[in-house]
Amino acid sequence: MKFYLSSMIASMLLGSAAAFAPMSFKGAASTQMFSDVAEDEPAIVMTDDYKSATIFGSQVADEKIRNIAVIAHVDHGKTTLVDALIKQSGVFRDSAQADEAGTTIMDSNDQERERGITILSKNLAVMRGDTKINIMDTPGHADFGGEVERVLNMADGVLLVVDSVEGPKPQTRFVLDKALKKGMTAMVVVNKIDRPATRPEYVVDKAFDLFVELGATDEQTDFKVVYASGIQGKAGDEPDDLKEDLGPLFDAILEGIPAPKCDTKEPETLQALISNIDYNEFKGKMGIARITNGYIKAGQAIALQQPGMKKKTGRVSKLFVFDNLGQKEVEEAGAGDIIMFAGIDDIEIGDTLITNENNGNDAAEPLPPIAVEQPTVRMTIGVNK
Repeated sequence: MKFYLSSMIASMLLGSAAAFAPMSFKGAASTQMFSDVAEDEPAIVMTDDYKSATIFGSQVADEKIRNIAVIAHVDHGKTTLVDALIKQSGVFRDSAQADEAGTTIMDSNDQERERGITILSKNLAVMRGDTKINIMDTPGHADFGGEVERVLNMADGVLLVVDSVEGPKPQTRFVLDKALKKGMTAMVVVNKIDRPATRPEYVVDKAFDLFVELGATDEQTDFKVVYASGIQGKAGDEPDDLKEDLGPLFDAILEGIPAPKCDTKEPETLQALISNIDYNEFKGKMGIARITNGYIKAGQAIALQQPGMKKKTGRVSKLFVFDNLGQKEVEEAGAGDIIMFAGIDDIEIGDTLITNENNGNDAAEPLPPIAVEQPTVRMTIGVNK
């Protein structure tokens, strides 16, 4: 007999009360809250057709936006590298505030800080020149793979962080496979290049072999490599020639990760797939989504729908985009950007946000629901022979 343990291990670690628990960033001027999916929410649809679907269009939505997910095996320095990116992007007003923020800035949950791992995916946005970079920090542990898969639906490319000594590991394979199947551009960051036993050539060769094994296209295997030391806040195009900051990594993101694309920017074509949920005690349940097509305005009549299911209607009471470590309220947002909105309490991951203006007569069709890997823990129980 085979039994499948379908409850999320993240829920076990964080506890049911943590599903909508607020999190505060140390030393940050603003507060951002995140949530995991409640256990009683409907299961996310799993179909083979949706696993490798790429839902973004062919025309550039906004040249001044980059949407990236940072993925890695646990303990490969991803969180430390994200900390350095945050501190060097002008999020903090001065060095004193940056020092006050300390380390593991994004891992603000008590369980995350205690265990030293990322459990919940989180969003932030930084500016590099006049370009906005939406960064999605993801868990590195295989038990929280569902968090990674949801986040990938909002990204156009990934930073694959690999330890300069260990090279690709099991979770590296898992998260990279998901990104490649979505047709994403992947950039390899060989991290911890300051370690004494570093072997960058071996790591890059192993990364290339992994891309090939996973069926990457010729374009995907021609990946950009950046060498970095997250703890020193340095990066470079060569392992023995690091600059004094992470400028080469920022430049590689702007040059190598494509700008978001869409099919149309017309308001009636609004489509935004809900990939995560937040909760605020004043605003209630809030959806986090990347706008695939069209644009949205505060106060607009909207609907949430999954294919073949009934619409849930309401109005956008609050509309936010991500700004540094928090959110900024805006009047409108367009294709390619990542938004957080309130207005409909019954939000579920996998819903598509569409317009309900003119009673929804001109609204676009809902997008395919998010596909998430089946439970990772399996037990076979039998009689000893």
